[in-house]
Amino acid sequence: MSADRGLSLNRILAVLTKEFIQLTRDRLTYAMILVMPIVQLLLFGYAINTDPRDLPTAVLVQDHGPMARSTLSALAHNGYFKIVREAASPEELDQAIARGEVQFAVTIPADFTRRVVRGDDAQILVEADASDPAATGGAIAALANLPNTALSRELVGAASTSSRMEGETAPFEVVIHRRYNPEAITAYNIVPGLLGVVLSLTLVMMTSLGMTREYERGTMESLLATPARPIEVMIGKLAPYVVVGLIQTVVILVLARVLFSVPMGAGGLEGWCALALGVVLFILGSLSLGFLISTVARNQLQAVQMSFFYILPSILLSGFMFPFRGMPSWAQGLGNLIPVTHFLRIVRGSLLKGLSLLDLWTSLLALAVFVVVIAAAAMSRYRRTLD
Repeated sequence: MSADRGLSLNRILAVLTKEFIQLTRDRLTYAMILVMPIVQLLLFGYAINTDPRDLPTAVLVQDHGPMARSTLSALAHNGYFKIVREAASPEELDQAIARGEVQFAVTIPADFTRRVVRGDDAQILVEADASDPAATGGAIAALANLPNTALSRELVGAASTSSRMEGETAPFEVVIHRRYNPEAITAYNIVPGLLGVVLSLTLVMMTSLGMTREYERGTMESLLATPARPIEVMIGKLAPYVVVGLIQTVVILVLARVLFSVPMGAGGLEGWCALALGVVLFILGSLSLGFLISTVARNQLQAVQMSFFYILPSILLSGFMFPFRGMPSWAQGLGNLIPVTHFLRIVRGSLLKGLSLLDLWTSLLALAVFVVVIAAAAMSRYRRTLD
């Protein structure tokens, strides 16, 4: 009896039905298929903004005359600057911008009004945290029109005439100081940030895949039959990957310096100590997260899916690819829950700004909390798998 080699709609429908039933049984994969497009749509549609506005700005006002007040008012109403702090000294202003508390620092000197009225080369100083050129580019460009509009009401009649000396086109000059990256080189921001993304991508996925592979092959059963305690298994499993993470860190930092001339060592020994502590905490947290994923995933495919579900927001909401302050407040809140966000602040702060442990303690504390919480959850979940 000859076999029927033609296409059979019934057989195709039978296989199709079987696949749909199998898909619905794999609830995690089914959820990923539905949730991932929605997450991407929300993030790209609402959270991502390449032209940040309302950037936090600190001011040091040494002249309280009407010209200074009008200039500050014009600065606050142009849409790019949001005055959130008035410093009492240049040192306080410098500390605020160095620690990342503000994006801009504006200084109005004590003789500003007198120089404007006399037409005597009046200036204001605007310092920008230019470690991320994309975050400050639009705001700096908007400053070009500030001198021509800020004092349009004050400079009338004789004041207007005397304030414009021969060869001048504006009553005062905005002196812009781009700090930490004066040449606006994108690599200075991207390459150090790449360290956090690479460590997340490799360590979380490698750990989750390695542990899940042992469950699939049945070798984990032999390990569970040994007298080794859960914490001992976790330490033994993760220790080799700590070495891998440290090697990756050294390689990326060396290449960043050799190939892209990324500035390093501005903070001296204190800066390197902050970076070293941040790297160790981040590696431990990433490995603990991978261990936790392996206790939830049933197979390697699910481990990969869950890893990417963590990595995608880490790339988009951490400030790695897009300006962090360009996102709406709810997206910044989510970004602050992601450990990569705090790790990038540590890396960029220690390398580009020369910040110390004292300056970066909030980000270091956030990473430490992440390590403790995720490790505890992984151990709790692992103990349940032993029962």
